[in-house]
Amino acid sequence: MFRAFLFLTAVVTTVTAADRPNIVLILADDVGREVLGCYGGTSYSTPHIDRLASEGALFEHCYSMPVCHPTRLTLLTGRYPRHLPQASWGGFPRSAEPQTFAQVARRAGYATAVAGKWQLCLLKKDPDHPKRLGFDEWSLFGWHEGPRYHSPLIYENGELKQDTDGKYGPDLYVDFLKDFIRRNRSGPFLAFYSMALCHDVTDDIGHPVPYGEHGRYDNYAEMVEKMDHQVGRLVQSIDELGLREDTLILFTTDNGTAARSKLEALDDSGKRFRYEDVVSTWNGQQIPGGKGKLTDWGTRVPGIARWPGHVAPGSRRDDLIDFSDILPTIADLVEGEPPANVQLDGVSIASLLTDAQPSTRQWVYAESRNGRFFTRSRRWKLYDHGRFFDALHDSFEQHPIPLSELPADAESDYQLLNTAIEMLKKE
Repeated sequence: MFRAFLFLTAVVTTVTAADRPNIVLILADDVGREVLGCYGGTSYSTPHIDRLASEGALFEHCYSMPVCHPTRLTLLTGRYPRHLPQASWGGFPRSAEPQTFAQVARRAGYATAVAGKWQLCLLKKDPDHPKRLGFDEWSLFGWHEGPRYHSPLIYENGELKQDTDGKYGPDLYVDFLKDFIRRNRSGPFLAFYSMALCHDVTDDIGHPVPYGEHGRYDNYAEMVEKMDHQVGRLVQSIDELGLREDTLILFTTDNGTAARSKLEALDDSGKRFRYEDVVSTWNGQQIPGGKGKLTDWGTRVPGIARWPGHVAPGSRRDDLIDFSDILPTIADLVEGEPPANVQLDGVSIASLLTDAQPSTRQWVYAESRNGRFFTRSRRWKLYDHGRFFDALHDSFEQHPIPLSELPADAESDYQLLNTAIEMLKKE
């Protein structure tokens, strides 16, 4: 109950059954906001994602976990990893399987599908795992089992797909979702595109995965171009099916950009590679990839929403959002029931999307694998070990502020964030 008090009470939305949108959730992999043109990035061309932002809302303060697995746990369940039954790396707590956003949507009458990256089990050992988490249909590459890009190893609706030789994984994932949407265009549907791009290739299957058309692995810039292309393909399909006004598209990413990316294998072991460092230009600054770090460059990620007739085109919002908010938002939009007997960490932003009402969230949270965590407001950031930063002006966190020198305009936020820290420590 204390968590709910800190966030205040969520605004009740006015979505009616006739207004229930189809929902397409796109989650890119290892893409920080410095990568996208709509966020000020200039190293890459991202016209389709930029257009999506211009046709909807861009969120300035959207926060993930610093790496992929805890982000996916939070996204699916509406709870921070610290509040879930312990799951091994790459696993999912059995007791939470009935409590995902896909289960909420399916119980509300939605057809559900997921394609791309899973990373919540080894699919060769549990090929029907996505069904238990609420997805009617799925097409997913075997995480740490085989290639995700060229000649990918894909499990589709519980069976190993046999016709992938010479094909490009991201093409197949989008083809699968396009077909799902076409077949369910009378609605309502929820499609989760959990992208492979722009994560580099796997290195733990005992041999190198196949190269692409360049005779090496795609570099980061090439993966960004292909990511943008695949998003464009999916959005175009929605629009061509006449579903533009009936579909909410949410685009975000699982964490910041990786610091380096594989270019080619150095031997046949599948463990030794030549890498490139990934450094992007953002608003005139050079930004090294921040994946794995609790700084802004590891956890402050893009957030875009397009829903014509509801979300004002070209709008920019500074509401605080973290990934635990996705489940309660979906529950409101689909008129579904949140999981019973579960204390969610998230608050719904459905009223922000439907009526431009501000989010009630007062702080966001992220944690790392070593147990460190932070709470932050739009400007100020406090760690569990007591280090305090002006995150707005010190995004690389080089200058901690001594509490004896706390600025006057930081005092109220410090008290709020510290109260949240103490509450989290006690849970």
